[in-house]
Amino acid sequence: MLSLHTNAAALSTQGSLGSTQKALSTSMTRLGTGLRINSAMDDAAGLQIATRLNAQTRGMAVAQRNTQNGISMMQTAEGALNEVSNILLRMKDLATEAFSASSTATDKTAMQGEYDALGTELTNIVKNTSFGGTQLFSNGTTVDGTLGKLSAAMNFQIGASAGESMAVNVSTQLTGLTTALGNVSTQYAAAPAAGTELSAATNTMLTTLGGAIDKVGELRASLGAASNRLDHVYNNLQNMSTNTSAAKGRIMDVDYATETSNMTTKQMLMQASSAMLKQSNGMSGMVMSLLQ
Repeated sequence: MLSLHTNAAALSTQGSLGSTQKALSTSMTRLGTGLRINSAMDDAAGLQIATRLNAQTRGMAVAQRNTQNGISMMQTAEGALNEVSNILLRMKDLATEAFSASSTATDKTAMQGEYDALGTELTNIVKNTSFGGTQLFSNGTTVDGTLGKLSAAMNFQIGASAGESMAVNVSTQLTGLTTALGNVSTQYAAAPAAGTELSAATNTMLTTLGGAIDKVGELRASLGAASNRLDHVYNNLQNMSTNTSAAKGRIMDVDYATETSNMTTKQMLMQASSAMLKQSNGMSGMVMSLLQ
């Protein structure tokens, strides 16, 4: 029907042109940002899911740093204990030599001097070994294994949720070690005194030193086991983070191949709609030709 008041073809074409223009604008925005979802209007449910996945991914990234920092802290303590072990082995060498009949009194005095110096260094290691400004074995004033980072149970946050934590407690092994070190040398004390360990009538100090070396091994083993566990935690977090990021990407990221095709289609439709709108507007002229 030809009508001057209502041009149905033009109205239909205008509606289609507006819809196509909106879709084209959306495609161009996605291609410009690289994101399929730029506002909640694009995909409300998808945005909610992606936000939750993003929160989990970021939490796991921080947890990965936590595990590496935890390993570094325990490796710092383990490295210090390696030196403690070396010192005790040297002290045991001195004691073994001192309790031989071939060693003279002068020899024993010299050995005791070195033995005392090693005992002093044990105190220094226990007091001053720190990580991030915090003493690990003691509070810097005592040598009994109290008030240090390792003197109580430690909790490591190893995930993005409240339930994902790991407890490490080596306080019992640390207390056993510091007690053993106190039995090894009188220099290992709050008020050190000149030692007489190598002038004793019997060689029981060898047994004491052997026990102290065992205590060092126990603490190092506990720290090593905890570090290995944190390393496995890191690997698992890496796996979860990779797959969670991939899932978030499938929701949020734009598929450039698909979206470029969509944009090209919308551009062609825009051109076609514009041409048809021009043609439909000419239909009114046909009415006027009938009136001539």
